Amino acid sequence: MTMPSTLARGFALTGAAVLFPALGCLPEDASPDPPSAEEVASHYTFEGDLEVEMRGNVAQISVTIDREQFRMGGELWARAAPHVFLFSPATRDAFETHAGLGGVRVIVNYHNGAMVGQALLERSTLNSVGWDRALNVAGRARTQGTQSPGYMRDLVSWGEDHTDFQYNPEYVPGAP
Repeated sequence: MTMPSTLARGFALTGAAVLFPALGCLPEDASPDPPSAEEVASHYTFEGDLEVEMRGNVAQISVTIDREQFRMGGELWARAAPHVFLFSPATRDAFETHAGLGGVRVIVNYHNGAMVGQALLERSTLNSVGWDRALNVAGRARTQGTQSPGYMRDLVSWGEDHTDFQYNPEYVPGAP
């Protein structure tokens, strides 16, 4: 199964300009209050539908994937999509910048509005070494997953080991 060639082209995540050496190192003026949806959204760039809302101290990021990407990528893309967004410099930077952000949930929707999959990453799950590994695994999946679907499978495995996830059995048959 090959992944759509538009994956790397249609998906770009950017992080905040200010990076901190470790997740625990926050600026002195960092607020322990949850950030606004707009503050979290400012970390992400996506050439499609992306919405952010806050649910307590968890940012819920909803994205709609392109029908063609799902058609070409099928079940593997459905399983990988939440993790592609979640394990990104943007998510890491949102955690580093906003001390009050307790978690990030990515919900991936199909063009008809049906939820394809979702994953929740809690703030304390990854340390700096874990983030380095997550960004490496996700980066390979984004850039080389079309030619080498094994990188997408690696991302799914990493994501399922480090998040609370759920897939829609309509798009991922036999999903837990």
